[in-house]
Amino acid sequence: MIHLTPAERKERRAQAHHLDPVVAIGTDGLTDAVRRELDRALTAHGLVKIRVFSDDRDQRASLLETLADELNAAPVQHIGKLLVLWRAVPEQIRTAAPSANPAPRSVKIVRFSKSGNHRPQIKTVKLLGNQRIAAGGEIKRARARATRIKKASQQP
Repeated sequence: MIHLTPAERKERRAQAHHLDPVVAIGTDGLTDAVRRELDRALTAHGLVKIRVFSDDRDQRASLLETLADELNAAPVQHIGKLLVLWRAVPEQIRTAAPSANPAPRSVKIVRFSKSGNHRPQIKTVKLLGNQRIAAGGEIKRARARATRIKKASQQP
């Protein structure tokens, strides 16, 4: 089990606030399928919220400790019927994700005044993965690469 400092735990709780539960543990309890799914979710996301459909608070607390021990994760929060676990994402998965699907990025565009007496205009825009800024400050989509089609007359 990974141990977090109170400041790290507070930061993880803030990150988990907007998450939806990924795994639900029902009346069957902690099965092998639930363990495998939680392991996959922790490997992919790092921070996972779990919903437990049990009315016994002590059972939910022991379930959180058991999951943290078995999955080598840190227990972040137990509030009501929600449990939050955290485990560091492996480096190879973390580096592969940005190239697969580029995320939106914020870019500042600075336009200077024609007479040097005024302040420059600064505008922050959000660019999607297929967009770029042209020389005039316009946002343009990246063109798809043109593929050549061989003419029928050129084939032997």
